[in-house]
Amino acid sequence: MLRVGIASDHRGVHIKARLLQTLTAAGFDVSNEGTDSSEPVDYPDFAMKVAGRISNGELDRGILICGTGIGMSIAANKFPGVRAALCYDEVMVEISRRHNDVNVLCLPGDLIGERPIDDLVLMWLRTEFEAGRHGTRVDKICSLESTVNTTSEQSTDCTPAQKSSVTSRAN
Repeated sequence: MLRVGIASDHRGVHIKARLLQTLTAAGFDVSNEGTDSSEPVDYPDFAMKVAGRISNGELDRGILICGTGIGMSIAANKFPGVRAALCYDEVMVEISRRHNDVNVLCLPGDLIGERPIDDLVLMWLRTEFEAGRHGTRVDKICSLESTVNTTSEQSTDCTPAQKSSVTSRAN
């Protein structure tokens, strides 16, 4: 049985609640990694929970939901062995699995609208990796990941160079 972790920030909590029911009813072994509240939280904290468990082999796949899906994707991809992708339609969902063996699906909670999100997620979970030439490419990504992580001796400053004067439209 596929082990699936799901997490969201406050902007994806309602979609996550619906997906938990759908995935459980479909027979998946689902782990709720939070949040369960609409109170503002920081998405990296929840990306870390799912991506960390994927990275260490405790979960097979993960689903992360934030306002745009971008932040969750960036955070999740920091973990070794995690291939996270932001997807919001059938083509992206299918190709992310068939060609890239994506193991973390990131969804845009604010932008998904009334699309059949349950169907998208089930399609992603049921789509197999094609391997073949795509396997060679994924292997190269894994090699690149290990090479970059072991040869980088200089610290990368991840702090924004200057504070933006733009005010956020939402938490």
